[in-house]
Amino acid sequence: MLADLDAAPIGEPLRAMLTFVRKVSRSQVTADDARALAAAGLTRAQIDDALAVRWAFNVINRLADALRFDVPDAAAFAASAKLLLSRGYK
Repeated sequence: MLADLDAAPIGEPLRAMLTFVRKVSRSQVTADDARALAAAGLTRAQIDDALAVRWAFNVINRLADALRFDVPDAAAFAASAKLLLSRGYK
């Protein structure tokens, strides 16, 4: 879905938000981009939430790259997902 936002089967508010946070992460965002979110029907709280999530992922990714975190393979992710789906977060 993220590879081609224009063709993704999602609503316009989500498409606008994903486009915006992608630009934020590349330091290409402008005031016009923020105004486009309001025009798409997003509230200031929704925009703030999306920016907070994007910020957290940016920090995690940069730390992971800098500290060379070990990323598990697909089988390990699948096993973790199965556990979380059966037991939830505790």
